[in-house]
Amino acid sequence: MTDRLTGLDVWDGERYLGAATLEWSARGTDAVFDTVETTGAGARGGLTVIPGLIDTHVHLIGYAGAGRPDFLTWPLVTRPEEQVLHGLAHARSGLAAGVTTMRDLSADDVQFSLRRAIDGGIVEGPRLLAHGMVGMTAGHGDLFIPPAFPLRKPTADGPDACRALVRQYARAGADGIKIATSGGVLSVGDKASWRNHTRAEIAAIVDEAHALSMRVAAHAHTAEGIAIALDEGVDSLEHATLMTPELADRAVRAGVTVAPTLLINEVIAAGGAGASAEQAEKAAELVGRRDALLRSAADAGVDFVLGTDANGHHVRFGDQPAEVRRMAEIFGWGAERALAAATSRAAAAIGRGSSLGRIAPGFAADFVVLRGAPWADIRELSVDRIVAVVSRGRVVAGSLEGLSL
Repeated sequence: MTDRLTGLDVWDGERYLGAATLEWSARGTDAVFDTVETTGAGARGGLTVIPGLIDTHVHLIGYAGAGRPDFLTWPLVTRPEEQVLHGLAHARSGLAAGVTTMRDLSADDVQFSLRRAIDGGIVEGPRLLAHGMVGMTAGHGDLFIPPAFPLRKPTADGPDACRALVRQYARAGADGIKIATSGGVLSVGDKASWRNHTRAEIAAIVDEAHALSMRVAAHAHTAEGIAIALDEGVDSLEHATLMTPELADRAVRAGVTVAPTLLINEVIAAGGAGASAEQAEKAAELVGRRDALLRSAADAGVDFVLGTDANGHHVRFGDQPAEVRRMAEIFGWGAERALAAATSRAAAAIGRGSSLGRIAPGFAADFVVLRGAPWADIRELSVDRIVAVVSRGRVVAGSLEGLSL
């Protein structure tokens, strides 16, 4: 069965096409565009179509109900069977806000199971990629759990153990691997400047992941952590808060993308969402130096893409458009560059540039209908302007009724 939409202005992920006719058809539980044909100059300011947004850095598993339980203890007292339902609720909230693809960067069997259920059409949700984290004992990923709590996430110490954990994630169905090359903000008891893993361990992780066709995303706040990640050949940098001009040039030459996660660090630095004094102090130290460095990196051509670190607590699923607007503000971007960071460039960053993030024949039929032209004015990328969200060729939020179908 073929579906059709005509007469709306289209921005295809890279450029404005004008008014166009879109036709898409099902491919099992998925759907792709068959025809994208320009029909006229269009009239900006009316209903328009853009590709679905792609958030390259989220954490789906967290409390999705009313109120705000403790961020750190909720996962420890909630069974995995219940956690997956909260993760699905977060995924669907993001989907309703136009985010048709998400990459979870701290995944385990809960997210792997959720991804399989979505891909199989069992439940409705965004496209989901899931990276397992290979962290060290007392590293960033290990410091969200009190030391006396017996049920800990897996860690790996030594090159052989690191390789083994990468292989275990591959066997479980991970799409990629996440590592940390610096300490973090929300993790308890560390500092952003702490080393995470030795160079030999990081080299083993990256080598094994690439051997198994998995991309590696590196959490790194400090200049030293960024340099180590680039030295060892990671595929993306997460945060990269203190990226120096020299490191920016290296990232450009290497083609490494960066998800800057702006809003979450601002929220924590301000002590919002229940952030502790320790967390707020760590975030404020980073944010105080961040903007000028990242603006310089953007001017140097660093490929910044949408990555929010959304967890439903500090950053909500649905805050992605606000993150894109903040990126434009800090980086001094025009609207089109900002929107590309959340669509075609984000797709390339997760290795899906040939199938996602564009409105073009052969690409996935994931798109958003909204009021306004966000490629001309990024302020018009807003949840309250969304008319309909289409994922895998099916309307998942709003309605296309009466829109020249």
